[in-house]
Amino acid sequence: MVDTRQRLIDGAIETLRERGITGTSARTIAATAGVNQALVFYHFGSVPELLKQACLAATEARVRPFLARMEQVRSLRELLDLGRHLHAEERATGNVTVLAQFLAGAQTDPALAEATSAALHLWIDALERTLDRLLAGSPVAELADIPGLARAVAAAFIGLELFEGVDPAGGQAALDALDRLALLAEVVDDLGPVARRALRAKLRRSTA
Repeated sequence: MVDTRQRLIDGAIETLRERGITGTSARTIAATAGVNQALVFYHFGSVPELLKQACLAATEARVRPFLARMEQVRSLRELLDLGRHLHAEERATGNVTVLAQFLAGAQTDPALAEATSAALHLWIDALERTLDRLLAGSPVAELADIPGLARAVAAAFIGLELFEGVDPAGGQAALDALDRLALLAEVVDDLGPVARRALRAKLRRSTA
């Protein structure tokens, strides 16, 4: 039974990858999984429920191997390097296409939107923890809203994954720009104590 559920989840992901959200149905999922389509309803009750669980399961499987690597990151540039590696893997495996289909379906299906949001938060929460650790004690942390920054980084990479499909050079330029921002943050952290105090004072005045 567990094997059948997993086959259906895998079948749902593969069907989304090959046929898109509009071509995903109990029949096409079952055909991809190699099972009777009645088993979709037996195990999940409906196609939307199967898609919700597939969304979460697929994201959990992708996040898990990267969590330990995030904990080993020691700078923003290392975090961006890890993001680039993930970005390349996601595109090579076709997961960018799957994400695009989940996002498309979420625009009109509140239940799928909720599941997609929960899946994205698996990445966002890990990013937030990492950014909080990397920016601890930095003048940048006094200006940055870490939870908001984690969401901005996640949204940027989602946008880049989709954007790169129509403008690869533009996507590369955007990643390079993020690298330069990370370098700027490192320069700020390397300032001496007097310069850091001056920067903190200026940041406080600018946000007052």
